[in-house]
Amino acid sequence: MSSNDSYWRANLRLMAICLTIWFIVSFLFGIILVEPLNEIRLGGYKLGFWFAQQGSIYTFVALIFFYSWRMNKLDQKYNVHER
Repeated sequence: MSSNDSYWRANLRLMAICLTIWFIVSFLFGIILVEPLNEIRLGGYKLGFWFAQQGSIYTFVALIFFYSWRMNKLDQKYNVHER
């Protein structure tokens, strides 16, 4: 397998992980599991409400930074980084 194929596979794996986390937080926690999560309070707010309103946004922003950091590592590993 060539280096380009390995790089692309690693990139796709990273994207799949990030999208899965985002799906879990935004769809499952914010919509599907909102009722059970509302039994838990976070800073005076119901946890299901917090995930629907703020948690998915915070997670998305954190995933952007994580993806950027991890892609820089992959770029260096496969020697395709910017000089």
